[in-house]
Amino acid sequence: MTKVQKSTLCGFVLAIAGAFALVGYLVSAMKQYTAPAPLNEARIAERSKALAEIRAATETELSSYGKIDAAKGVYRLKVSQAMALTEELYKNPEAARKTLVDRAEKANFVPPPPKFE
Repeated sequence: MTKVQKSTLCGFVLAIAGAFALVGYLVSAMKQYTAPAPLNEARIAERSKALAEIRAATETELSSYGKIDAAKGVYRLKVSQAMALTEELYKNPEAARKTLVDRAEKANFVPPPPKFE
């Protein structure tokens, strides 16, 4: 290799090393800027309380009856009751599929947009 080729190669190596160093610096800076605030005792208690409330609400909804949309005739059943009804319904798979599709269409019905003429 000639002296010019060596200096060119050295320049490329330094440029690549500098680019890697710059990217490394930017990554560490972004980690610092985007890191969430450390958890303190108040935040830990707040999150624990929210989790307990969510779990209680979920348990209540899974184990009780309720109205989802009374106008459309959509109600919530207990999970055990829903599983028993599903098992009974799927003794005839074709009828079960048709019933399921009909229920989904009824629950998610969207009226057609009005026509302006």
